[in-house]
Amino acid sequence: MKIKVIGIGGVGCALLSTLARFLNFSDKEVEITLIDGDDFEIKNQYRQSFNKLGNKAEITAERLEKEFTKIYFRSKARYVTEETVGSLIREGDIIFLCVDNHATRKVVSDYCGELSDMVLISGGNDWIDGNVQVYLRKNGEDVTLPLTNDYHPEIQNPRDKNPGEAGCGELAESKPQLLIMNNAIAAAMLNSFYVWFTGKLKYDEVYIDIMSGNARSVRRDRA
Repeated sequence: MKIKVIGIGGVGCALLSTLARFLNFSDKEVEITLIDGDDFEIKNQYRQSFNKLGNKAEITAERLEKEFTKIYFRSKARYVTEETVGSLIREGDIIFLCVDNHATRKVVSDYCGELSDMVLISGGNDWIDGNVQVYLRKNGEDVTLPLTNDYHPEIQNPRDKNPGEAGCGELAESKPQLLIMNNAIAAAMLNSFYVWFTGKLKYDEVYIDIMSGNARSVRRDRA
């Protein structure tokens, strides 16, 4: 089982420890590759797990491999862009997309649409709400809709910048995020992975609002 976790920020950090613990005590041979071109910053320690400064993917892989010894961890200190995506994502991958920008979501979704078989689980959030999308392809066909479907024009035509392609000073300041909401999205992504893993997945998107306590799943028609 080859897993790629793209984006080791608030959601990625929340997701990885639980995912690794679940798989470490399973009967699967597992390789998890962590992908992020960014560095940890002290200002984000309230919602990101790290024990020293440095590249997010490298530092987190180094920390996790000491605890979960049955899993082979790899790290890629790179952003996912149109130029790098083909070297980072491969046929048969299970991809957890934990980024905070639509430009990267579009790059990943578009590339996954060219693969024959893959699982893409994408999560994102604002302060108190967010969503998870599940894009599946099998035998060269879409089982569910890509992230860039008509319900998400913000991903089809992103107005933000891919951090790997933006020049110095072009990236807008990230919106403040809530650790509790990061955890809720990470949990929903893991829920979707487990339900897919058991062969019982009947939805392709989940909406979450922690203030109202609502979590609603939907299934979109295939294109």
